[in-house]
Order: sequence, then structure tokens, then C-alpha cells
Amino acid sequence: MSAWTERLPANVKTFAMENTVIVVFVTMLLVAGIASPNFFEYNNIMNVLSQVSYLGVIACGQLFVILIGGIDLSVGSLVAFCSVVIAVCLEEMGMSLPVSIALGILLTSVCGFISGFLVAKFNIAAFVSTLAMMTIARGLALTTSSGRPILIANDFMANFAQSSLFGIPAPVLVMMAFVVISWFILQKTIVGRMLIAIGSNEMSAVYAGIKVSAYKMFAYVFSGVACGISAVILVSRTGVGSPILGEGLELDAIAAVVIGGASLQGGRGRVVNTLIGALILGVISNIMNLIGIPGYIQRIVKGLIIIAAVLIEGLRTKRHAT
Repeated sequence: MSAWTERLPANVKTFAMENTVIVVFVTMLLVAGIASPNFFEYNNIMNVLSQVSYLGVIACGQLFVILIGGIDLSVGSLVAFCSVVIAVCLEEMGMSLPVSIALGILLTSVCGFISGFLVAKFNIAAFVSTLAMMTIARGLALTTSSGRPILIANDFMANFAQSSLFGIPAPVLVMMAFVVISWFILQKTIVGRMLIAIGSNEMSAVYAGIKVSAYKMFAYVFSGVACGISAVILVSRTGVGSPILGEGLELDAIAAVVIGGASLQGGRGRVVNTLIGALILGVISNIMNLIGIPGYIQRIVKGLIIIAAVLIEGLRTKRHAT
């Protein structure tokens, strides 16, 4: 440890270690503000929030799964499947918008339930279960859409992404509402306490009489709901239901959760920090796009960020152990 860090008050060092994501986020904002004086303009901030709105929602769903020691690799494919279902229902079957959206979210929830059922009842590894669901959902999206994007002509969907309330874009309001709901479930209900207990020590949870299987399935269903809501946001932004929508989104969702300080072993994670993790990814992507970094290089950068976040989490875990 350097002489400079030795001179820091103990409470400051403790805060920095326990809230690394906040320190990184604030530092990044300061650097971005210095590099671009227009960064803190209201319109730019709302633009960044809009860009990460779908990721913020889906990352909250991923957090629930990671809290129980699982992982959901199917989220990107479920987003694509939901988008295609909404498009087909609207444009080819003539259903109303509320029914189309409800059906899309219902189907992603069912997919989440199936993944959770396989994990909870058959003890299939979450990686295998959700990898299979990822393949199935992408196949269903391709089959349902005949492998092509479907243009959505619905006026409400077309205008939703650009609409706002009190100057706040509609997608941001949706994200904020979902974040609040996620926070409330984890912090103020017995469901949240049970999810954390299962992730901390599953065997102890079983011996304590907790219905582990039911709570595991709930986590995956919640992730499925998040996928459906994210799909609605993305469809409103792109104007199409596409079988290739959401590709790579599982990486971004996991990255946001890990950057937010959640433990991949389960039992520890915060909704607010997960949102900050998503914002960090959004700001970094925004900066890389502005300076013209290619998409394939951006994937490398995101991978390195995940590694760094995991290393920091490992250091934090060792610190608690000692």
C-alpha cells in the first residue's frame, strides 16, 4: 500500500473499498465532464439514460438470478423472441398493443420459469439450462419471424421512445419504475431476504425450511419479465421486431451486475449498484462511439472491464475474510 493511501482516514479507505463502483462512476463522470464540457447538459444526460434504459431493466433481472448463485445466459435471445412476438401479434394477427405486449412478456416469463424449473427441480447447472434456453428462444424468434425483421407501424410504439413526462424520456421512466420495484422486493420483502439467504448458503436455507426451489424459480421468472420489458423498450427505439435483437445483451447484463459489486457466487448484490454498473457501461460505450472505436474492440474492452470487476470483488472478499 502506498504512502498516499496510508495517509487516508480509515473510514475513507473503507468506503472506497466497499463502494468501488460509486468511486469509479464519480471519477468517470468527472473525467468525462472535463473532456467534454457539454457532457453534463441535461439533454445529454437524458440521452445517456435513454440509451441504457433497456440494459438497466435487464440487469436488475440478472441480479436476482446471480443473487441465488445462478446465471441467465438466455436474456438476449428472450428479448429477440419477445420483440418478434409483439411484432407478429400487432402486424400479422391484428391484436391490440396491450395484448401483444402482455403476450410477449408472458412468454418470456414462461421461458424464465422453464429455466428456473430445470435448475431448481432437476439440479441442472444454470449455465447449461439457460444456454439451452438461449438457443431455443433464438430459434423460436427466427422461426416466428421467418428469419426477417418485422416493421411495426403502431403509432404509440413508434413514438414511445421519443415521448417524455416532465422532461424525462419514457424509457427512463420505465427503467426507474422497474429499478424501484426491484429494490423494494430485495430490501423490503421476505422474498428478497430469502433470495440472499439462498445465495449465501443454500444448504443452510434448506435446513431452515426455506422453499429454495420456489424462490429459485421466482428469480428466473423475474429475469424473464425483465427481458420482456426490455424488449418493449428496444422495439420502441428500433421500430422492428427482430430475431437478432439483443445479441450480446447477456454479456452486458452480467457485466453491469458484476461491475455493481455483486458476487457471482451469490448472496451479495445491490440494485442501485447494478444500475450504476449499467450506467458505467453506457457512458463508456458512448465515449467509445464518439471517438470511433469499432464494435469488436468495444467487446474486448467490456471483457477487460468484467475481469477487472471480478478481481476487485475477489480483493473485497479476501478483505472480509481477514
